[in-house]
Amino acid sequence: MAAAAIFILTLILVIWQPRGLGIGWSASAGALLALALGVVTLHDVAAVTGIVWNATLAFVGIILISLVLDEIGFFEWCALHMARLAGGSRPLLFVAVILLGAAVSGLFANDGAALIMTPIVLAMVRALGGGGRFVLAFVMASGFIADTASLPLVISNLVNIVSADFFGLSFGEYASRMIVPTLVSIGASLLVLGAFYRRDVRGRYRAEEVRAPADAIRDPRLFRLSWIVMGALLAAYFASDLLKLPVSLVTGAAALLLLGAARRSPAVSIAKVVRGAPWSVVVFSIGMYVVVYGLRGAGLTGELGEMLAAAAEHGLLAATLATGIAAALLSSVMNNMPTVMIDALAIQQSGVSGPIREAMVYANVIGCNLGPKMTPIGSLATLLWLHVLAGKGVRISWGYYMKAGILLTVPTLLLALGGLYVWLRFLAAGWLSAGWATALVLGLLLAAGWAGLALLRRTRAGLKQAPSIDA
Repeated sequence: MAAAAIFILTLILVIWQPRGLGIGWSASAGALLALALGVVTLHDVAAVTGIVWNATLAFVGIILISLVLDEIGFFEWCALHMARLAGGSRPLLFVAVILLGAAVSGLFANDGAALIMTPIVLAMVRALGGGGRFVLAFVMASGFIADTASLPLVISNLVNIVSADFFGLSFGEYASRMIVPTLVSIGASLLVLGAFYRRDVRGRYRAEEVRAPADAIRDPRLFRLSWIVMGALLAAYFASDLLKLPVSLVTGAAALLLLGAARRSPAVSIAKVVRGAPWSVVVFSIGMYVVVYGLRGAGLTGELGEMLAAAAEHGLLAATLATGIAAALLSSVMNNMPTVMIDALAIQQSGVSGPIREAMVYANVIGCNLGPKMTPIGSLATLLWLHVLAGKGVRISWGYYMKAGILLTVPTLLLALGGLYVWLRFLAAGWLSAGWATALVLGLLLAAGWAGLALLRRTRAGLKQAPSIDA
């Protein structure tokens, strides 16, 4: 009872943040209270620190890189290219913004996509004209895709890093298992967002009024260097598997390199970038997970593990769906950060092994990535995203958010879990190794991308010949 009470109290303080109380302070207070009451021990604190230090430091490094790129206009440059590529068609722009958000989320984490891309997209669509529902459609799409596309890499979400560290998953192993669920999730997101907002994104805008992408670049030298750093960083992530390097070391080195190069840039304020990094997340992660560890000692995670083990007795599909849905529901009501650890502990205590355990591990990640989109309290990023939007004059009620969030999330979640099940069955058949199968999927994706780009250009050319409709 004490463990549950401390957890609930800590979670309320983290979500509510009375009088601006930081999440790090709330989580630390909960951890100290749990320690004082004997719910956890110093050994538990050391164990938790060993689990989350790599995840939190890697996350901070990713955000630092994102902030530097934002300062030099990298993301605005990308958004303006999307607006030019859409050729004046609002529906094509809607699709382009979703795909751009997916790419940013995959490479720069969901928080970077939601908090950096959303203001840029908001400013762009306001400049193109249109009513409130037109703006709302793009804002909601940017926020939604930030989480539904944060599956492909270990560094795409703090949840991913925590889970990979807990279960000892390498960067390449994780990517090879999540490639298909990610593509299914992005495709499902395009479908549900397109269906939900189809009436709000009709019509055209004046493509000639879109700023030239080059005008967004505030430091050409640093902009060119950033491409080299990002390419090297992605290669280093996969090389880290061979060298047994923690992902935080690789990310931290890239962040320091970019910050060092930015010292002479007139476009970047190093002090501003460093202040903008989520340092409180480091304290929050350790404190919150210490509190969650108390639930393990109280036997609550063991009970959840028994439920998952019962589902696993019905086979791979049942285990995948049960774990993913449970993670999604728990994330939506008590935040995905504690949920990923609770479910990880439950999977560990379930006694399940082999391919079914593997499916449960990845289904937990999918549920904790997508489930938070059903409620505003599902993730800290969503709460901060809503706060940023309110500061820019866009207010989204909790009622509207939950209505849209549930309708958009449920089909996407089920399809992503289905994609995971099919992909794991394919890999288990042994027709191709995980590496070759992933390379094949990426090759097909690249071919589809080129075909889609050619189709988009032909569509744009046809639309240019149609009568112009003012936004």
